[in-house]
Amino acid sequence: MLKPTIFREYDIRGIADVDLLNPDVEELGRGIGTYLVRHGARRVTVGNDVRLSSNRLREALARGLAACGLEVIGLGAVPTPLLYYSVFHLKTDGGVMITGSHNPPEYNGFKIMCGQSTIYGPEIQRIRELIERRDFVSGEGSLGSYDIITPYVEEVSAQFRWPRRLKVALDAGNGTAGPVLHRILQRLNVEPIELYFEPDGRFPNHHPDPTVVENLEALKDAVREHGAELGVAFDGDADRIGAIDERGEVLWGDQLLLIFAREILRRKPGATFIGEVKCSQVLYDEIRRMGGNAIMWRTGHSLIKAKMKETHAELAGEMSGHMFFADRYYGYDDAIYAALRLMEIVALSGRPLSAQLEGVPRMVSTPEIRVDCPDEIKFQVIARVAERFRARYEVIDIDGVRVLFPQGWGLARASNTQPVLVLRFEAADEERLAQYRREVEEAVAEAKAALGVGA
Repeated sequence: MLKPTIFREYDIRGIADVDLLNPDVEELGRGIGTYLVRHGARRVTVGNDVRLSSNRLREALARGLAACGLEVIGLGAVPTPLLYYSVFHLKTDGGVMITGSHNPPEYNGFKIMCGQSTIYGPEIQRIRELIERRDFVSGEGSLGSYDIITPYVEEVSAQFRWPRRLKVALDAGNGTAGPVLHRILQRLNVEPIELYFEPDGRFPNHHPDPTVVENLEALKDAVREHGAELGVAFDGDADRIGAIDERGEVLWGDQLLLIFAREILRRKPGATFIGEVKCSQVLYDEIRRMGGNAIMWRTGHSLIKAKMKETHAELAGEMSGHMFFADRYYGYDDAIYAALRLMEIVALSGRPLSAQLEGVPRMVSTPEIRVDCPDEIKFQVIARVAERFRARYEVIDIDGVRVLFPQGWGLARASNTQPVLVLRFEAADEERLAQYRREVEEAVAEAKAALGVGA
């Protein structure tokens, strides 16, 4: 029996050998299949990452989908963006990606597309309810396969041409990006330094999460050793990008978003861009200064994609490295495509990656700070923190609480995927940064204590 707790905000996820056993995953396939059939689906694609459990989960899930009468097209081991691409390219009615993303190797999960959109929130809970009621449709489906990598490589690589040879270091983290990226780079004017391009679900070199600085050490070394103009890293399923400049300095998601926005605004004055609540205030201020429309929105790839459609945004991005290009692309998060856009900017500008943020005001900030907090009370904690600060400061509460201090801001929000609170701070100088952090952390500790949990 599937635990209700694996049905999360953006996906369905758990420990593969504990929470995702074959008979239960087949039932999950029937639940997803029923949901899709009742939304008009006939053909769906299924892809998986390279985790050791992924092939097993794909086979069980596909049996369940086919039992609902669906034509199931298996893509094999591919990056998540290629699953998204398959729905557009093959004009299928939806798809399922089996991936643990950046979670530890023992985890795995399922991202679900209905039509051209990923489902989230209440729609994921509807699948859980179908399974609990055993309210399944039945039919005689089929299982087939398709090579989606070749058309993807051809379509994406055809977009990019630059006259000078670019030296780039790339770290695929033994995830899904390597083989696809290698084929694209062979077609471009690039001298690549390829790190960990061999898929290996044990992730023997480092965990494939480019938001953790320690995971970028090998990339930094390669950039320095080979004199590369930039370095790019990918997470396990290649929907999140990490980047470092030629000096080995990390560029975070909001900085990449600003670099991309600058280039787009030169071609599309007044364009709309979306960032999430953890992004720097500098991002929003700079986009507005350049004549663009900057929107702050909630964290989460499905939520951001829905907001992009509503606002006709050209680009959206998250601190975690999800980059969503509607400009020249399909509007979903694709780290391989984002990496190529970054290479293009550096190659055509003739200036190093570090120079792409020239003239941008410098603030000091923290990375994401994670504070353990039980799922049962984490949203109550945030509500108490918001109430406390609302009396003294302006507060943005679209996703947690972002407190606007005189020369900076502090954020506290409940993670939708883990039993943690996520904090982040930005200020004009180190002294104010420490002060704002202290104020918010004290408020969080007091709220937790009031709800019976120690700091």
